[in-house]
Amino acid sequence: MTRADPLLLSVGAPAEALADSLIQAWAAGRAVGLAHPAEGSALAKAIGAGDALAPWQAAVVLGSGGSSGGRHWCVQPLDHLRASADATAAWLVERGLDPAACLHLNPLPLHHVSGLLPLVRCRSWGAALRFLPPAWLRDPALLAAACPLQPGRPALVSLVPTQLGRLMACPEGLAWLRGMAVIWVGGAALPQAAADLARRHDLRLAPCYGATETAAMVTALPPERFLAGESGCGSALSDVELRLDPAGSSALEVRTDRLCPGWLEAGQLRPLPRDGQGWWRSGDAARLAAGRLNLLGRLDGALQSGAETVFPEAVEARLLAAAARDRLPLEAVLVLGVPDAGWGELLVALVRPCAGANESSLIMDLQAITAPWRPADRPRRWHLCGELAPNAAGKWERSRWRRWLAEA
Repeated sequence: MTRADPLLLSVGAPAEALADSLIQAWAAGRAVGLAHPAEGSALAKAIGAGDALAPWQAAVVLGSGGSSGGRHWCVQPLDHLRASADATAAWLVERGLDPAACLHLNPLPLHHVSGLLPLVRCRSWGAALRFLPPAWLRDPALLAAACPLQPGRPALVSLVPTQLGRLMACPEGLAWLRGMAVIWVGGAALPQAAADLARRHDLRLAPCYGATETAAMVTALPPERFLAGESGCGSALSDVELRLDPAGSSALEVRTDRLCPGWLEAGQLRPLPRDGQGWWRSGDAARLAAGRLNLLGRLDGALQSGAETVFPEAVEARLLAAAARDRLPLEAVLVLGVPDAGWGELLVALVRPCAGANESSLIMDLQAITAPWRPADRPRRWHLCGELAPNAAGKWERSRWRRWLAEA
């Protein structure tokens, strides 16, 4: 094996051992592919002989997408990851925090870009890093006991909304979160009920936005503004520019030097599509007001219902917020579109009630809530689904639930 040969790693090994292998490979100028064991063969097929990675040597290949669009294998040079770490450090300094003095806690897998960046950040900053085993996140009381926070030492953590919700549901987890200097929350939309609960308990949440293609976070809402009631994902970091599609659509476009070179397919690099000025269309619909980002949903997941464009994520967030307001026993909801001759696409809601809930009463209450909504936003069919849940990264695998709906 030569230095140019890429190293393929799966997340079956302990995070510390994976991190050591990754650091050694980068020090030797080698590219590394990271994947869940179930995707190891797909990653190997995408990388091929590794010739397409030769221009960057120290780099990483990570999976991107897969919830709405197709799965991509994204190349990110180590220099891009370090630039991302530098921009995050500048954001922390603006908050009055010394990055080197912080303890970075990492509960996310290394094959997830938000789980990889804590390693790069801490090596760039000279900060301490501690990996949190998945079992601890499933048992907040165990997490609080096994990883006590030190007063006077700022602690940072990145969570997906599912993890945040699980921790906030337990008194020990809630108390543990109160000790955090910054809680970045990304990967999926933050439910309104979770945001409200976090504010009531003074949790220093920083909702953020990023992608594998951007080497993780490109915007973040400062905790002070979150606690003051501001919604959205904040403003662009220092090395990032944002805009909406100049042609007039709501597509979010990003320009930064850390955009990935492209995606690997069968050993070949497919360059990341961008225009002549370097702008990349992210695939997300958004609003930008005074430079502050509010996401509307995935463009490739938008539905055309009654000649109106509907973003399922917005309908889901509205349903969850209304259910929380009215104290309805709604645990999760997912909105899908099915073909319909009259509507184009008809909205269908999959519903997971809380344990012990009166299921028929819940459906009737949800129908009553949505009755005054504009017709295009109103689910016309409701299905109870006890197993409904996002994946481990907090993202909805909508194609999976479309199959479930078809079988149901």
